Amino acid sequence: MKRKMKPVTVISQCIIWIIVIALTLSCLLPLLNMVAISLSGSNAVAANEVGLIPKDFNVSTYQKLLGDGQFWRSFLISIVRVVLGTAINMFFTVTMAYPLSKSHMRFRARDVYMKVVIFAMLFTGGIIPLFMVVSRLHMVNTIWALVLPGAVPVFNVILLINFFKSVPESLDEAARIDGASPLDILVKVYLPVSLPALATVALFAIVNHWNDYFTGLLYMSKADMYPLQTYIQQLTVDMTQITDANQLKQLASMNNRTFNATKIVVSTIPLLLIYPFLQKYFVSGIVIGAVKE
Repeated sequence: MKRKMKPVTVISQCIIWIIVIALTLSCLLPLLNMVAISLSGSNAVAANEVGLIPKDFNVSTYQKLLGDGQFWRSFLISIVRVVLGTAINMFFTVTMAYPLSKSHMRFRARDVYMKVVIFAMLFTGGIIPLFMVVSRLHMVNTIWALVLPGAVPVFNVILLINFFKSVPESLDEAARIDGASPLDILVKVYLPVSLPALATVALFAIVNHWNDYFTGLLYMSKADMYPLQTYIQQLTVDMTQITDANQLKQLASMNNRTFNATKIVVSTIPLLLIYPFLQKYFVSGIVIGAVKE
C-alpha cells in the first residue's frame, strides 16, 4: 500500500518546485529575449517592442557577422586556444595537485608549496608587469600569449587537491606494494577514479578560455590575431561606412542593440553545445570546492 504524503510535505515540495522554476525562468527568459532581439527589426528593437518572440523578423545581423572572413579566423583562433589552453591547464593542474594532496610525511615541502599556491591565488603582479614579461618573451601576437600566462589556474588546483585527498589511501598503498611508481599511481589509480573532478575542472578551463576577451585585447596588436570574444567585442554598426544601396539597406535593418544581441547568441552557442554533456559533473564540482585549505 502506498503511503500518502503529509500535507506539510506536499506544501514544501510545491515551494521547492516553484523556486526551481522561478530560477530556471530567470536564466532562460533573458537568453530567449536576446535571441528574439537578434532576429528582430531595428525599429521594433528601438521601440522596445520585442519580448520573447521576434518582431519584423530578419537575419541581417547574422549575415553581417557570419559573412565576415575575420569572424571565422577569430573563431578558429578561439577553438585552438580552448583546446591548447585546456590541455595545458589540465596537465599543470593534475601534476601540481597530486603531490600537494599528499601528507606532510610523504611530501616534506608540502606546506611551503601550499603557502606559495595560496599567495599566488590571492595576489598578482598586476597587468603591466605581466605584459612586460609576455613582451620580453616575444609572445605578443601569438597564441602562446593567450594560454601560457594562465597556464596554472590555482583555484582549479585547490579543487583537485581536495578531490585527490578523498581517494582512499588504501588504493595508493596497494599500488605501492605492487611496485608502482608515483607516475603509475597517478595515471592508473587516481585519474580513472577522478573523472568527475577532471571533467569539472576541464569545463571551468573551457569556459574561462572561451569567454575571455581582455587578454586578446591586451596582447594582440593585430586585429587578425583576435580571438572570437575580442573580435565581436570590437564590432559596432557604423552607418558612415556605406558604399552602395544594398549596404545601406542592410545597415538600416540593424542597430547596435540588435548587433550586440547577435554577438551574445553566437558566442554562447558553442558553450550551450558543451554544457549538456558535462552538466552532471557540476554537483561534484561544488562538493569538491566545499572545503579549502
